[in-house]
Amino acid sequence: MSNPLPRMMLKPSQLRLLRAIEDHGKLQLAADACAISQPAASRMLAETERQFGAPLFLRLPTGMEPTEMGRQALRHARAILRELDHMGRDAAALREGRAGPLHIGAVTGPAVRFLVSAIREIKQSAPGADISVDIMPSRDLLDHLVAGEMDFVIGRILPQFDSRDFDIVPLDDEKVHFLVRAGHPLARAPTVTLTEIADAEWIMQQRGSPIREAALGAFAEVGLSEPANIVSSPSLLFTIAYLAQSDAISPISDEVAELLIRPPIQAQMARLKVGRDVRVSPYFLLNLRRRPLTPLMLRFREALLAHANTSRGFVSGGPSGPV
Repeated sequence: MSNPLPRMMLKPSQLRLLRAIEDHGKLQLAADACAISQPAASRMLAETERQFGAPLFLRLPTGMEPTEMGRQALRHARAILRELDHMGRDAAALREGRAGPLHIGAVTGPAVRFLVSAIREIKQSAPGADISVDIMPSRDLLDHLVAGEMDFVIGRILPQFDSRDFDIVPLDDEKVHFLVRAGHPLARAPTVTLTEIADAEWIMQQRGSPIREAALGAFAEVGLSEPANIVSSPSLLFTIAYLAQSDAISPISDEVAELLIRPPIQAQMARLKVGRDVRVSPYFLLNLRRRPLTPLMLRFREALLAHANTSRGFVSGGPSGPV
């Protein structure tokens, strides 16, 4: 049975001394570079050579040169010290909020409105941050948040979830516009009534989504039944393609409509001038109360609230209690 390999118990200071001797060629200079006395460096080198069981440097009149064992030791020392330096930089980046994972979920409106700006601000100073974003309905967002699969959610609080589980910052509500292609027969009309468009072709989000329910609620408020000719799709991309190829109408958040119509995108879309203010219930910034926030998460929350504040001046401060 073979004897077990000896275990070396070398300290980083010993490895740094080996590297300094290689760099300077003299023990005194190496000791100065390591901020220790020459006797301490001599003792440290002797202990290191004892663990290797062989001399690591030749003591020559012109200085110190590594032996074959020393060259091997130096190869490993350099690699280990590089990893230690990287580990230190990575730890500092995590402490300072310049690195680490961050998973955000949002409904579409606020994602367009200020989430992009907040993430870009973080990435300018923390390009190594691993940020991922999912856009989905509030129900799905809250499921992921409660399961610990997301760090922050920008969405609505639904009755089946206990708001006491969350830190909550109120943000804003969403205004709904009726979007059509630029060449739609009603695109240039000075005003459009809901009665005129009740029998039109529509493409809407899935039933139960806040924007669809707000649009259908607007019809109900004036005594009209909901439109009968509806295609349902949660996909914004499919909705845009459908509008571009038809005379269909789609209820869209103000933020998305602005993004599509204004520069630099300037898609061939238009908003119908419906003389009613259609709004969706407010959304909030949410995170799990029981889950501590990393420095990166704290930086993101601060950036997001600053951009939300700048957007319309509606954010008053930090997290609140249950609502």
